[in-house]
Amino acid sequence: MKIQLVKIAHARSGDKGDTANVGIIALKPEYYEVIKEQVTGERVKEHYGEMVKGGIERFEMPNIGALNFLLHNALGGGGTETLKHDAQGKTFSTSLLRMEIEVPDDLLKG
Repeated sequence: MKIQLVKIAHARSGDKGDTANVGIIALKPEYYEVIKEQVTGERVKEHYGEMVKGGIERFEMPNIGALNFLLHNALGGGGTETLKHDAQGKTFSTSLLRMEIEVPDDLLKG
């Protein structure tokens, strides 16, 4: 079935200069493998489209059931230079949680 990531994860985001940092954390350990498989750097780049001008790096953190993404050239120069309303990239996490992924039908039961 297809669901939004928000059904199985929560997220946090912030900034380091012109790079937005987004962490996706599985709500349950059994959700992590599906998230790791479905939420690739390529899919994240496609999801954000023109909002992210540079590349995307993905880091796996299986010990806490999380993925961390660095979105380069995403903040219009950074907090002190940008004209964007979200100068620190706080809404990037909410946006990523809207991504749709495929999950096994039985994953959400129980």
